Amino acid sequence: MLLPMRLPYFLLSSQAWGLNLAIVWGLLASQPSLAQAAPPADSLSQRLRHYSRQALTEQLFLHLDRPAYVAGETLWFKAYVVEGTYHRPLGMSKVAYVEVLDADQRPVLQVKTALVHAMGQGSLALPAELATGRYVVRAYTNWMKNAGPDFYFQQPITVANTAASSAAVVPPTKAGPVYDVQFFPEGGQLVQGLPGRVAFKVTDRYGRSVAATGTVADARGTTLATFQTLKFGMGSFLLTPAAAGAAYTATLRLPDGKVLTSKLPAVAEQGYALQVTDNDRGQLIVAVQAQGAGATGSLHLLAHSGQRVTVEADAAFSGGQAVFQVDKRRLHPGITHFTVFAEQRPVGERLYFRRPAQALRIQGQAAAAAYGTRRQVRLQVGAPQAAALSLAVYRLDSLSTEAPADIASHLLLAADLTGFVEDAGYYFRDSSAVAQQAADNLMLTQGWRRFRWEDVAAGRPPTISYPPELNGYLLQGRVSQPDGAPAAGVNTYLSLPGHVFWFNNATSHADGTVQFELPHVYGARKLVFQTNPLPDSLYRVELLSPFTRGGGAAVPGLPPLSARLATTLSERHLQVQAQQAFPAPPARYLPVPTDTVAFYGRPDEHYRLDDYTRFPTMEEVMREYVPGVLVRKRRDGFHFLVVDRPRHITLKENPLTLIDGLPVFKIDQIMAFDPLKVKTLDVMANRYFVGQQAYDGLVSYYTYKGDLGGFPLNPHALIEEYETLQVPREFYAPRYDTEAQQRSRLPDLRNLLYWNPNIQLAADKPQNLEFFTSDQAGRYLVMTQGLTPDGQLGSTSFLFDVKPTL
Repeated sequence: MLLPMRLPYFLLSSQAWGLNLAIVWGLLASQPSLAQAAPPADSLSQRLRHYSRQALTEQLFLHLDRPAYVAGETLWFKAYVVEGTYHRPLGMSKVAYVEVLDADQRPVLQVKTALVHAMGQGSLALPAELATGRYVVRAYTNWMKNAGPDFYFQQPITVANTAASSAAVVPPTKAGPVYDVQFFPEGGQLVQGLPGRVAFKVTDRYGRSVAATGTVADARGTTLATFQTLKFGMGSFLLTPAAAGAAYTATLRLPDGKVLTSKLPAVAEQGYALQVTDNDRGQLIVAVQAQGAGATGSLHLLAHSGQRVTVEADAAFSGGQAVFQVDKRRLHPGITHFTVFAEQRPVGERLYFRRPAQALRIQGQAAAAAYGTRRQVRLQVGAPQAAALSLAVYRLDSLSTEAPADIASHLLLAADLTGFVEDAGYYFRDSSAVAQQAADNLMLTQGWRRFRWEDVAAGRPPTISYPPELNGYLLQGRVSQPDGAPAAGVNTYLSLPGHVFWFNNATSHADGTVQFELPHVYGARKLVFQTNPLPDSLYRVELLSPFTRGGGAAVPGLPPLSARLATTLSERHLQVQAQQAFPAPPARYLPVPTDTVAFYGRPDEHYRLDDYTRFPTMEEVMREYVPGVLVRKRRDGFHFLVVDRPRHITLKENPLTLIDGLPVFKIDQIMAFDPLKVKTLDVMANRYFVGQQAYDGLVSYYTYKGDLGGFPLNPHALIEEYETLQVPREFYAPRYDTEAQQRSRLPDLRNLLYWNPNIQLAADKPQNLEFFTSDQAGRYLVMTQGLTPDGQLGSTSFLFDVKPTL
């Protein structure tokens, strides 16, 4: 159900790591425009600011412990959530959805992870039967669903199944062409008679970049341009279309000798051609030419980064073009969107990337350059600022050749682009002219924006389909008529029975959907979702998955594994076999916040039935020991009436009656229940509200085992074992403090030596970390990611060697 909604000024947290959203709004509202001229009160920049205040951008980054796995291993992750303007930790959402998708974007694993002060941690046990191939780890919050899958966190990983008879790659069922090329005119269109730059990108069937050379010819076969790919299969060339409707064909020659032909985009008769160039004097020149009626008057330029307005200026046409000069110092690090307007209408758009300096400089080093097997390793990490870090140590082999994703390149680059960005960290590591040209080609081929200018100009608020999960997981369900039509206005009840149970009710909307908020609920729980069977016995109920189905950018697949990987696969296969034969101790779980008190708090009356003489029937128990609840028997059966002592009245209707958290709709059922199975009884002796429903008091029974004690369930209820928030596991690594431990014959073939998602650094106070090497000799990479409370991002990596102990 789509609900236009204005996001209120949520006060999310007083903690340093949970950014107060009201402060975010205030900062957005007060951000000065770095314009060349002061904008009018109702300018596009003002409208964009107003729109942005209603559509807060939330971004998420996952630090994965390593880029490649063997089926059967565990994937560990740390989640960082920030707001998209200043990249400060944003404590708005309380749940992150993490999943592993196969080549056809079907989910292999899915988990809900709690977010505390904008961070979370978890793990995914990769199934042993997982086929060799390329998979995607995808993560997002409920609020991020409003932007769509293109703006989720997505990270490709390699999984090898060494136990299969063959480690052959399983290809996607929807195989693409052998090669593909796409063309992107700068500014958005080709216009007759106007010179323009055309960018292109060449990929293979696995979505990986391919080198190529090519030519562009007109319908007569005359060559008009030649080109070749630069970095990552991208490049550009200049072209001046002769006439509207002219057909241009590109012919590409691939490394294997194949020839690929493709049509260029259509040529428009009228329009605008935009070019952005660097004059090497600290300025960008934004030049716009027009063909047709738009070649007179003036144009308006607006630049924004993270929906922050940085430049706003006007320029009149002179000599057939309008020119804007932009001081690059006005642009924020990362991506800037340049949009040119004619009479409040967008006529051209271009992205520009300003390479940022690393804001958070993490220092890290090992105490030695090399260690023996089963020896202690000491690391030291620190930073000039207080920061939250995560750190992984894993062995490099031919399966783990990719550079791991880093937090800065994702949040400042990849998170604002659609499609897969190959080695996003390259644009941050390399400052050469080649890297700058590669970044410009990337901006030309993968540019996108999170909103429509038409909505901004018209003052239309963003459509919010998914609310933020401010307190906990929002579980959604649906109620249907017997014919499948939505059932509106139906009261529904959700229970998680147990010693400490959870209960709530909700009324279905016009589309039949209902929503329940589950704060502080962890692990697999028995769930009962139902309507009242007395008046509503024919309704059908179902639970809706919170995970996004499909969507998102295709991630490059895995080409056939080469023979050079045979040794690596053999080693990793032996490692998995050893782990299965000699498993680690049982997993230890980290403490999680749980509610130990029932949702109604301290009851007005509490009865421990073992303190009384036990009666064989519930009617005797209620009449003799519970004076606050009157038992009445009428023609339609038993009824309870709660005595409201403070007001000296007897409430008129049945109270909300629960057994281990399950609602009892007919009092006859509880009266027929064996009282010897009931341990305690609570009473709320006044009108009680749950959700939007009011009850004449509350009576809650607890069985000894918290398992309902055989109480009959509604045959129309939906009952299932439901996975709520994941309980985070503690990473286990063996220790070799003694000589006996070092001489143990139990094999230790760990590939991942250490994982720590919770390093809290104080400013200029390095921390010492220690762990032990395994029996695996080789080169190990230490990868550290982190951020500060004020949004400074950073990462660092270094190496050490493990050599066989003689």
